Amino acid sequence: MNILLVNPESPNTFWSLKNALYFVSKKAMLPPLGLLTIASMLPEDWNKKLIDLNTTALTDEHLAWADYVFLTAMVVQKRSADQIIARCRQLDKPVVAGGPLVTAFPEAFPQVDHLVMNEAELTLPAFLKDLQAGRAQPFYYTHDRPALERTPLPMWSLIDMKKYALMSIQYSRGCPFDCEFCDVTTLFGRQIRVKRKDHVIGELDALYRQGWRGDVFFVDDNFIGKKDGLKQDLLPAMIEWMERNGRPFAFNTQASINLADDDELMRLMVRAGFDCVFIGIESNNDDSLAECNKLQNKGRDLHACVSRIQRAGMQVQAGFILGFDHDQPCVFDRMIQFIQTNGIVTAMVGLLNAPRGTRLYQRMLRENRIARLSSGDNTDYSTNIIPRMDFEKLVAGYYRVVSTIYSPKYHSQRIKIFLRNFNLKRQTVCRFRRWDLLAFLRSVWHIGICEKGRVYYWRLLFWSLRNPHYFRMAVTFSIYGFHFRKTFEQMRQRGTTERHPALEHCGPAVS
Repeated sequence: MNILLVNPESPNTFWSLKNALYFVSKKAMLPPLGLLTIASMLPEDWNKKLIDLNTTALTDEHLAWADYVFLTAMVVQKRSADQIIARCRQLDKPVVAGGPLVTAFPEAFPQVDHLVMNEAELTLPAFLKDLQAGRAQPFYYTHDRPALERTPLPMWSLIDMKKYALMSIQYSRGCPFDCEFCDVTTLFGRQIRVKRKDHVIGELDALYRQGWRGDVFFVDDNFIGKKDGLKQDLLPAMIEWMERNGRPFAFNTQASINLADDDELMRLMVRAGFDCVFIGIESNNDDSLAECNKLQNKGRDLHACVSRIQRAGMQVQAGFILGFDHDQPCVFDRMIQFIQTNGIVTAMVGLLNAPRGTRLYQRMLRENRIARLSSGDNTDYSTNIIPRMDFEKLVAGYYRVVSTIYSPKYHSQRIKIFLRNFNLKRQTVCRFRRWDLLAFLRSVWHIGICEKGRVYYWRLLFWSLRNPHYFRMAVTFSIYGFHFRKTFEQMRQRGTTERHPALEHCGPAVS
């Protein structure tokens, strides 16, 4: 068998960082970890090629070579996935598709030959067995959750690592919390499943042997879902591995706000090489947090929590949501103030959306407030629900928030606040790379010369010269800010604000 694994193109979004990747001559942020893992599940004697449309063009020659095309996609990749499937149909190439997109919307893909849904450790072997017996079925589905020791090491040899800014590892699946708007528990459940420490160390070894030196993202939706296992098992093993190998990686991940409650866990994470964590804060209004069942955040001093994590030595990136039923007109100014005061340099602010399968989606259906399918990107000025707040006022307030916090003035001020409060514990060897100089020179031109707010860039750089690590971080954060400004403006210019959700037709997929 010749198997072509295809990762659809992702549009320019908040987290794509496409405008920033140009500065370091990278093509994409992260490799397609799911497809790389799927490749290792296929029979060893099958020939495999991987095409990531974010780094490489898909040619007819690639498709002609393949006996089967394996495709996986997130919801935000649907347009590209549809185009790939159409090309395969034209060339009479059978398609096997999986991932969150087809799991959530199987009826939207009648042209796909085989839908292998949910977690592949269980559904893919059943498909492969039937395929080799000549009786492959159109649908493979299960409600069961696999143990992660069944997950093989990704087949890193299928990609060119030089095209990516970060590598990725998965330690756990699931989340113990039950936020109403989140589809993580729909996909992976609330019971945390983890890999053994030797499994994770094996993945670190594999990345190291492939020559990777740099940032590694743990893709877990909540890395600290099992704190005891981290503190007693995985993190001590990672600390020992990092010391033994000259600290080649810097790690970042996603976690819940209760990370701030555990000093020992934070200390071990920093020693293991974690220097950044994304936290879903969502709102600093307790009524909105109660509404969406974000109870782990409710009643907390969120300012103190952010401060504790940053003083421990990890940058806090954070997610925020506008459009809750309890949001009042003052929510926009309060959010700007909270983000600025806490020095949250990277703040992902989006509009409330209801992914299919979530409890929010079901509630909005009952209230007849589902207006359309979600785009999969809550930062594109769109929502698939009919909000309580007037839609035009909501979008105008949203634009005011993002245009303010990512203006050169506010963003550079926030970088200074963060660097003043951040306890820099350099746990990873700081290596100068050729693209660091290239990124700095390009930032001088695009931000320091061409942008209108260039004066704030220069003030920040001269201020940060007191510490070489701060200077490097100031340049990096300035490049991120450039990307966020460009992305939000590009989305706005595409006219997404003209789509009033109440005027959108639902279509059969949401009935």
